[in-house]
Amino acid sequence: MPRYALKVEYQGEPFAGWQRQKELSSVQGAIEQALSRIQPGDHTIAAAGRTDAGVHALGQVAHCDLIKDWDPFRLSEALNYHLKPQPVAIVKAAQVDDDWHARFSALERQYLFRILMRRAPATHDAGQVWQINHQLDVDAMQSGADMLIGQHDFTTFRSSICQAASPVKTLDELRVERVEGFSGPEIHFHVRARSFLHNQVRSFVGTLERVGAGAWTPEDVRDALQAADRAACGPVCPPQGLYLARVGYPEPVFG
Repeated sequence: MPRYALKVEYQGEPFAGWQRQKELSSVQGAIEQALSRIQPGDHTIAAAGRTDAGVHALGQVAHCDLIKDWDPFRLSEALNYHLKPQPVAIVKAAQVDDDWHARFSALERQYLFRILMRRAPATHDAGQVWQINHQLDVDAMQSGADMLIGQHDFTTFRSSICQAASPVKTLDELRVERVEGFSGPEIHFHVRARSFLHNQVRSFVGTLERVGAGAWTPEDVRDALQAADRAACGPVCPPQGLYLARVGYPEPVFG
């Protein structure tokens, strides 16, 4: 059975998350249902990461096994036809080796988080950003972010329901920048690591927002990390500004 990698883009707002759930709408369920339209029967796909409810993706990667040899372009077109009108798109498809795995073959994941800074309610970006009504100090947030780079025990920034075997992870990048978005000034957080703990990125962003607002100092972030105590974490930010932006593999998958 040929195996295909799928690069997936979606808006997370209408879904209960990536993972298939009984009686709840999920991204995985939507794609598996589309697969059943082009190949009758049950389908189970695997993804590089399981995003939570309300979290978006620009570059999620999944794989599926099919009986028929599909031209990758025609496969993506067929799936997109059956995915309508849901906010899910197969951006690219590629045939891969039988032992290639969307999750276990991945070397890194990169997330983007967007904060919109304006008082007027967001219209075009509603549900796509975390909107706040105050300005943030980018330099202070970057100083706090720098405390988190490297290998650490990230218990403080780990959800209490996280199922990872260890809280020790290596954070390769946490870069903070201010950009001028169409709806107003935004803060973008670029976060990169091989793997993440549950709610780790949202815990980082919520904590660093307190630094940018002046309620915390960068040194407070260091102290929170060293406490290895979930109670030392700042507020966990909402999901709607979070995007799974890219998944890296040893060799390019989609050309």
